[in-house]
Amino acid sequence: MYLGKVIGTVVATRKDENLIGSKLMITQPLNMELEPIGEPLIAVDTVGAGIGELVIFTKGTAARIAARKMDAPIDISIVGIVDQLTIDHWDSRDGS
Repeated sequence: MYLGKVIGTVVATRKDENLIGSKLMITQPLNMELEPIGEPLIAVDTVGAGIGELVIFTKGTAARIAARKMDAPIDISIVGIVDQLTIDHWDSRDGS
């Protein structure tokens, strides 16, 4: 799973029939410091995320499973909305 931020929506009136009814969101992948990495992605939203929200997304077969659409051309699905993120900084060199 990966972290991202929803930065927009996609409206496509003509699309693969297996995508009908799917909400499409533009999601910017983030690193653990919440900095943008890579290009924005189009994801199927399975949890009702909104623009500006920090989300968890998944790729590949897990994305199709999350959307419950195994025959759909889905590569990325939003599977969670992050309420809180805590990172304990640990230095592997000295165990602190």
